[in-house]
Amino acid sequence: MMLNSDQTEIDLPPTHSESESVFSDCGGGRAGTGEDAGGLGLCPQSRVAEAGEAVKKDLQHLSREERRRRRRATAKYRTAHATRERIRVEAFNMAFAELRKLLPTLPPDKKLSKIEILRLAICYISYLNHVLDV
Repeated sequence: MMLNSDQTEIDLPPTHSESESVFSDCGGGRAGTGEDAGGLGLCPQSRVAEAGEAVKKDLQHLSREERRRRRRATAKYRTAHATRERIRVEAFNMAFAELRKLLPTLPPDKKLSKIEILRLAICYISYLNHVLDV
């Protein structure tokens, strides 16, 4: 499932069906008796569901921008973003390296900055156009 920019992890649909009780995994219908979950009367799954609902209600009053900021503050989001950015920068650098191989310079292995590569490419393309026009 893809998340759009307005969704958070909390907006995902529940993992149980509507006809299925949240307490179905608590074991033998003891959910309301307090026998498990430390005598609180709720199984761990229902406490997680209640906590999710509380967070969801808490986030509803926030603006779209504030929800986006909070979502971007999570470690999972930052790690994924850093990975995407690293891949993008590597592709960008590979493209510059390929362009650099096509440009004549003396010495041929001279290290050029990205702006120098672009400026040299512009000049070289301009020169080639001039040669073709003659």
